[in-house]
Amino acid sequence: MAYSEATNAESESIQMNAAPRRPRILLAASGSVAAIKFGNLCHCFSEWAEVRAVATKPSLHFIDRASIPKDVILYTDEDEWSSWNKIGDSVLHIELRRWADIMVIAPLSANTLGKIAGGLCDNLLTCVVRAWDYDKPLFVAPAMNTFMWTNPFTERHLMSIDELGISLIPPVTKRLACGDYGNGAMAEPSLIYQTVRLFCESRNQSGDGRVG
Repeated sequence: MAYSEATNAESESIQMNAAPRRPRILLAASGSVAAIKFGNLCHCFSEWAEVRAVATKPSLHFIDRASIPKDVILYTDEDEWSSWNKIGDSVLHIELRRWADIMVIAPLSANTLGKIAGGLCDNLLTCVVRAWDYDKPLFVAPAMNTFMWTNPFTERHLMSIDELGISLIPPVTKRLACGDYGNGAMAEPSLIYQTVRLFCESRNQSGDGRVG
C-alpha cells in the first residue's frame, strides 16, 4: 500500500512538473492618451500570463501606476541606465527580449511607429524592439488622431513593420480624445488580450507553439 501511494505521489509530481508554464508577455506603452488603459491591459493579461511592462517617458503622463497589478514590474528608461554600471552587467533591453515569449505594444503612438519603422532605438521600448527575435510574435495596437492614421507616412511605416513580421491589431472608429470622430482609437484591452491569447492557443494546437 505504501509503495502504491508513493508511486501515485511520484506520478502526480511528474505531471505537475510537466505542466506547461504560463506564457511570458512583455507589454509596452508609448505616448498616446490611450495609455490611460494600460493598467486595464496589464490586468487582462496577468490573469493568464506572466507579465512585465515597459513604459516610455511620454506614456507615463497618462499611466496611473497604481492601476498596474502589484505583481507586474513596470520598467522605464531610467531602469535601462541605472541597472548597468560596468562591463559584464546585464543589459535590460536584452534581458527583457530574452525573457519574453511575446511582446505587445499598446498603445503604439505615431511617433513610436515611425521610430520602429526607421530602426531607431532611443529609449527602452524601441531598444527592445530593435533587439527583438522575430521568431517570436510581436503585436502592436496603434492609437492616434484620424488624420495621423491616414497620413501617407503611416501607410509606409505599417508596410515596413509588416515586413519585419510585426502583427497589427487595427485601431477602431469612435469619438477620439481630441474630440474628432474617426478611425485611430486603440482597440479595447479585452480585444487585444483575446487576439494574442487566441494566437497562442491556435499555435499550440497546431504543434508549433513554444509557450504554455
